[in-house]
Amino acid sequence: MPYLYETHTHTSPASRCGKVSARETLEYYKRVGYSGVFITNHFVDGNIGCDRSLPYSDMINFYFADYEEGKRLESEIGISVFYGVESSYKGTDFLIYGLSREWYLAHPELADLKKSEMLPLLMSAGALVVQAHPFREARYIDHIRLFPRHVQGVEVYNACRTELENNMASILADQYGLLRFSGSDNHVGEGQRTLGGMRFDSPILSEADFVTRVLSGKGTPFRCEVSDSSDSLDKIALL
Repeated sequence: MPYLYETHTHTSPASRCGKVSARETLEYYKRVGYSGVFITNHFVDGNIGCDRSLPYSDMINFYFADYEEGKRLESEIGISVFYGVESSYKGTDFLIYGLSREWYLAHPELADLKKSEMLPLLMSAGALVVQAHPFREARYIDHIRLFPRHVQGVEVYNACRTELENNMASILADQYGLLRFSGSDNHVGEGQRTLGGMRFDSPILSEADFVTRVLSGKGTPFRCEVSDSSDSLDKIALL
């Protein structure tokens, strides 16, 4: 039996761009057949949903509130809930997994570090770092920035990006020997009908377990569609 995990999703109010609550998001993924969800809201250097002039510790506490709400709902809904971070610089984004809330609280310098300084620090602390949608094009992105020497993986499939953008990401991963990763970048809960994520042969037990398995090549990126007639997964393709 395969176990499917969403690796890239945003909720409200932690992400300013999130449109639905943690509850709505988790109920949707449970209904369509996922085993778990990583809530990866925007960090203090990105589109976080609070005033960025607040003290760093207050922003961290605000950031984790949506995940903590999801964790409280875990047993009620019947789906595993984990957290990650999406760190940003002018539209260049990175997914980060495996570091504790306490670690983030102890490193307020993260808010000011250049990404070329920040990413090695994260990896040295034990994090899995993946460049999200590296070839994303949008009116607010001045130019594409690539960090193949500062990450372990690349999001080769992002459900919200074009085929061209995802194909270019796949080439980047293959040419640099980086881990292949997939996620939905879901901001709208059940409004997102094309999904992605990582597939495993047994349940993920924790964020640390996820990091260990991905780094050892035991996860497989996938994409799928949600059937409008049955609200179940369809056209699951391994990547």
